[in-house]
Amino acid sequence: MKMAIFYFIMGILFTYLAINSINDTIWNTTTILLAVVATLDFGVGFRYLRMYKKQPKK
Repeated sequence: MKMAIFYFIMGILFTYLAINSINDTIWNTTTILLAVVATLDFGVGFRYLRMYKKQPKK
């Protein structure tokens, strides 16, 4: 569960950085790269949440 929260926080951070890196247009390399990294972080966070829900309780 801690790893899922960590990846969600990282996704939010990279989304924030992508929004702040917009100058004239969103189609520059930095913004697209930051958005891709944020998407991957959110995907990993959701995967960890799914694994946590499927894991049997000890």
